[in-house]
Amino acid sequence: MAADRNLDLVKIAPQAVPPVCKIIDFGKYRFEIAKREKEAKKKQKTVEVKEIRLSLNIDTHDFETKANQAKKFIAGGNKVKVSIRFRGREMGRPEIGLDTMKNFAEALSEVANVEKPAKLEGRNMLMFMAPKPNK
Repeated sequence: MAADRNLDLVKIAPQAVPPVCKIIDFGKYRFEIAKREKEAKKKQKTVEVKEIRLSLNIDTHDFETKANQAKKFIAGGNKVKVSIRFRGREMGRPEIGLDTMKNFAEALSEVANVEKPAKLEGRNMLMFMAPKPNK
């Protein structure tokens, strides 16, 4: 029957007893599947991780500028990695860096949640923030 109609005979469920077959144009079928996958890929949103670097002795205006930039990243649906790099004698005072991180988290508390709290890793202190889920 498939040869008479110039179509293909495709096994849909070869494990079934008896096997289930369908008479279709296989080229058109593959094209439609590829088209559906392409549409699904378009609708996906990839979440990027943007980085904001703070310094240990950051001034208030610089801090506000960095917080506003982080708010823009979060509004775009991205995660934010906040980092402080300790240089030289700054390694002796990690509690100051922790205070800066807490203040940054408070500044973004209305738009973001802390995904991973501030943690000292070598000479860097890292904290990850993610957008709050919409209700």
